[in-house]
Amino acid sequence: MPADTIELAAITGAHGVAGDVRLKLLGEGVDALSAHDSFNDGALTLKAIRSDNKGGAIARFAEIANRSEAEKLRGTVLTVPRAALPPLGEGEYYHADLIGLRVETDAGKWVGEVVALANFGATDIVEIRREPPPAKGQTTFMVPMTRQAVLSWDERRMVIARAFAE
Repeated sequence: MPADTIELAAITGAHGVAGDVRLKLLGEGVDALSAHDSFNDGALTLKAIRSDNKGGAIARFAEIANRSEAEKLRGTVLTVPRAALPPLGEGEYYHADLIGLRVETDAGKWVGEVVALANFGATDIVEIRREPPPAKGQTTFMVPMTRQAVLSWDERRMVIARAFAE
């Protein structure tokens, strides 16, 4: 994915027979998607969107006429140009900006690289791949995106409290 493109949702399958699709939301919810008219460089034009009341959404795109066409788009990620998104406030970030960051402890020890972010309800969770990978045990570990755990980050690196790296 180009650095100037941000992923907002993924199509998980068809919904009904009229061509609606189910979406897994990767951003701030339905409102974040409804702020855009088109996705994937204009390939998909949003006609309607609503919450599925389960943390996802149901959308209708002008280019999808029936269930068969909707099923073919399963796995498609909906993207928008970074320039189409609102500016970030203090302490805010796009998940895409954190993926790939080098991770160090506050003692200066390099521990790995950010490979994913998730949110299970309370806060974002950063998944870090250990470098070098251990001979035994887990190759990744997770750290909550809180002030106590993640002390700082910039475009090159993330600094975590050493207690979370052990």
